[in-house]
Amino acid sequence: MALAAVVAHGGAGAGPERLANVERAVAIAAGILESGGSCVEAAVEACVVLEDDPVFNAGTGSVFRNDGSVELDASIQTSDGRMGFVIAIQETPNPIRVAARLLDQEVNGLTGDGARTWADEQGFPRSQVEGRPPFQRATDTVGVITRDGNGNIACATSTGGCSDRPSGRVGDVPLPGCGFWVQEGVGVGATGIGEAITRGMLSYRVAEKILAGMDLEESMIWALEDCLEEGAEVGLIALGSEGTGHGLANSKNMPWASWIARK
Repeated sequence: MALAAVVAHGGAGAGPERLANVERAVAIAAGILESGGSCVEAAVEACVVLEDDPVFNAGTGSVFRNDGSVELDASIQTSDGRMGFVIAIQETPNPIRVAARLLDQEVNGLTGDGARTWADEQGFPRSQVEGRPPFQRATDTVGVITRDGNGNIACATSTGGCSDRPSGRVGDVPLPGCGFWVQEGVGVGATGIGEAITRGMLSYRVAEKILAGMDLEESMIWALEDCLEEGAEVGLIALGSEGTGHGLANSKNMPWASWIARK
């Protein structure tokens, strides 16, 4: 049996004053795992807590696009090879729930009006997302990685998109290998300037380093120093097959927290 664990972040630009908000989400995931819940259930419910918190650029607190719209992205991947993601979905305060429903579908990802229509068919109610004005290229997106007692790993991420961007823009969060990557033995999530993360294929490259034997912190340092253009604010969280999760950013603005079950 593996030791259950959680690591979560509140975004590269959220600020350390939001650490308590992230810790609440980690506590929710920990409670689910301690009760025998799966890594997917724990990751999704913790992500929902962060989506429902208006201080983060995800779900309820998502920023407006340049045209005043609120478009949300979310993704989830598991170490047993399943994946689900939605891109630019509207009227959906908890897009991570829609992404999670895709885990057991033939289709991995849906976008825009098609994603919302499918959510309607699946019984997810429409609800207007109020949103908030953009500020300083908001990068306070959210992510959670969990490991359950069976050693299974899941990574859930959610965002309202980087501010000062057009409607339809796609960042790193819903793109496999960029904002997230999970395979047997490791899960990685990224946050920050999505274009830089995507060009660096950051989450996949960090996961490969960890699986090759590099420890979590060392792999993150390598990625932040060698895989990004200068000046891009980016953060990472990662969780392996054993031990605690870890988080690291190239600024002091990313709140992150972790938990591991007692032996």
